Amino acid sequence: MKLSYEWLSKYLDLDGVEPKDLAEKIERTAVEVDSVTRLDYKLKKIVVGHTLEVTDHPDSDHLHVCQVDVGEDEPIQIVCGAPNIAADQDVIVALHGSRIKDNVKIKRSKMRGVKSNGMICALQEIGYPDNVVPKEFVDGIYVFPADSGVKPGDSVMEALGMDDDIIDTSVTPNRGDMFSMNGNAHEIAAILDQTANFDVAEIESSLQSETKLLDQIKIEINDEKDTPVYKMMGVEGVSIKESPFWLQTLLMKVGIRPINNVVDVTNYVMLKYGQPLHAYDLSSLKGKTISVSDAKEGSEFETLDGMKRELRSSDLMIMADNVPVGMAGIMGGLDSEVTNQTQNVVIEAAIFDPIKIRKAARYHNLHSEAAMRFERGIDYSALNQALKEAAILIAQFSDGRVLDGVVEGSNVKKSPQVVTVTLPRINKILGTSLSKGEVLDIFRRLDFETEFDDQEQTFTISVPVRRWDIHIEADILEEVARIFGYDNLPVTLPTGAPTVGQLTAKQKLIRASRNVLEGLGLTQAMSYGLTTIAKSARFVKDDHAQVKVNWPMTKDREALRMNLISGLLDDVAYNQARSVDNIALYEQGRVFYANGSGQPEEIEHIAGVISGSIQAKSWNEPEKLVSFFDIKGIVEQYLKNLALTGEITYTAVQDLDGMHPGRTAEVKLDGQIIGFLGQIHPLTAKEFKIKETYVFELNLTEIVNAQKKLQHYSVISKYPAITRDVAMLISKDVTNEQILNVIRETKQANLVNVELFDVYAGEHLEDGMKSMAYQLTYQDINDTLQEDTVNQEFSKVIEQLKEQLDATIR
Repeated sequence: MKLSYEWLSKYLDLDGVEPKDLAEKIERTAVEVDSVTRLDYKLKKIVVGHTLEVTDHPDSDHLHVCQVDVGEDEPIQIVCGAPNIAADQDVIVALHGSRIKDNVKIKRSKMRGVKSNGMICALQEIGYPDNVVPKEFVDGIYVFPADSGVKPGDSVMEALGMDDDIIDTSVTPNRGDMFSMNGNAHEIAAILDQTANFDVAEIESSLQSETKLLDQIKIEINDEKDTPVYKMMGVEGVSIKESPFWLQTLLMKVGIRPINNVVDVTNYVMLKYGQPLHAYDLSSLKGKTISVSDAKEGSEFETLDGMKRELRSSDLMIMADNVPVGMAGIMGGLDSEVTNQTQNVVIEAAIFDPIKIRKAARYHNLHSEAAMRFERGIDYSALNQALKEAAILIAQFSDGRVLDGVVEGSNVKKSPQVVTVTLPRINKILGTSLSKGEVLDIFRRLDFETEFDDQEQTFTISVPVRRWDIHIEADILEEVARIFGYDNLPVTLPTGAPTVGQLTAKQKLIRASRNVLEGLGLTQAMSYGLTTIAKSARFVKDDHAQVKVNWPMTKDREALRMNLISGLLDDVAYNQARSVDNIALYEQGRVFYANGSGQPEEIEHIAGVISGSIQAKSWNEPEKLVSFFDIKGIVEQYLKNLALTGEITYTAVQDLDGMHPGRTAEVKLDGQIIGFLGQIHPLTAKEFKIKETYVFELNLTEIVNAQKKLQHYSVISKYPAITRDVAMLISKDVTNEQILNVIRETKQANLVNVELFDVYAGEHLEDGMKSMAYQLTYQDINDTLQEDTVNQEFSKVIEQLKEQLDATIR
């Protein structure tokens, strides 16, 4: 909410209270303040000019040479290219030596040989954003209207009210009352211990018509839960034209574009009272019955912004004889908008179900000023006055007359909320020693009617309807605390026995995981927990149910992720699209499965992705592209560092969605699947627009819960090691893992390492056979090994290989 300091000054005595000091008081007591700004910041020497003569530039088809009166002894000459420049206009002139937007300095110059002593400016050039500039001046210079009262030489910053301070507040959902100037005036009055002065408009007899609105329109509201209040007033004989200059400048200051005298009044009243209004062309509704009902599923409706929107059955619509004319609480329809031909208008003031308005606004991405207020709540007590003032102002500004009567469809009344709290309770919770008088004074400042029972030491507070956020004792305690001042509350230190802070076993393992993977060359990445429905279900073999978001912000954030790889592949695609081809990333986070209980099951996972070169090309080394065995080696080393007691095995799998059927393996711990690794399927890689990529994903929760070895450091042996090489012919069906199992199962007291160093299958070997060569390393940490001891152990290995695998030793 953008608060005009000048407008607030009409309600309160702000003399001696600087805008920044006031903003700090608001932030300390009520809601957060985003900024305090002035539109004239760093602007200087910008004045009102009156164009006396405008002629075509002799050497240009679009430039004009203007003689401009700027309040000096002689007119000045300015070359201007604006399409709407003409003689006898009051315009914005930046003089020689002036500063305009972005601190740009204007100097005398020549434009195609003609002297120019300044610049005639558009509103955007002096700091106004495009979206608040009146449409007729968006592509040209600004021309002051006749009722502005400006004269040559006047300061433009003062004429347009740019010297006003704008306090931009961030209104929280519970403080919808502060989405209005009146609501802010009430709040600031309590902060400053003042009484706000509010004006009350009444319809003068000269503005009153004898024609009854009820004879022209009817309202039927069937569901008061959806629409607790719905009222209309009308104005006949209107002339659609520009709003008064003061109203246009006020709206532009607070970020709203002036449209015409009818629309601008509805926006002004909305800012003042926090009550959104909508004006319809009465000719489009005359003789019809107005109602509020749910939309027809799948039907289309064209809103005022010219967009056609597909409606849902839960969207509330304003109907005229069952034909939609507006989206309730959000935006009106194009067919019933006020145009330059409109002669009679009807003004709608209503209160709608805030939940339905919020859901519709989010779904249709229509977060209008009206919707933001409706979804936070509306002041029931201000609606009648807001509707009446809007009708009066429209009649005044359009030379019309207010139709007789208010047509009501529903009018639910709200009574003040009554809350009780005791004085001892206040002091106990806040840690204060406030007296009865001090607390009563706080309630007086808040304009809460209060009675005090001396015997029970109890306050009975009648909370005004405008403060619909207060219901219970805790709300009252908060009001006392913030008006008393949070800085004034006593400061105490917590008591109790201190505890030694330390990481849990799970936290330690997660940190260790990150250290290991970073040590292996991977960089941590972080992805969104929400993704598309299709990506969420990728790379998941088990039949898990998805967790979908009821009201997604966007189409690509519709479901909670069931894997981490999709997010990492998005990261790969992002980098490769920017010519970063060598990528090695990992992510540790949670995936989510629906379990039927309403609360999704959260499971810790860890995943990695590598694409491009595992080793960059250099003068003495060729480039090495990543392969299946690189990603497998990373997983093996990671699991080895975690010292799991169980047996880790890898089994080929061909039916995992999104993975290459010939280059994918499941990772098992004691026969139970804990993850997978392999190459992304070429079709999936094409879909993500990435190159050949390898990934892994492991269930970190299973790893955390698995049994682990107690790790300790061993002294490096000072005695030499002895190696033995063995080469064998063996069937192609025998795997490396089988051979290693045979070697390990043979009793070897001093065998410390086995390494495969050669594999050959081809010419000079029998069909179905291959040659494999291993190096076995023996070492004793306590003594020097003897040849005989090593030979005995090595002989046992040879025998077992022959016996169990039918190997031929070469």
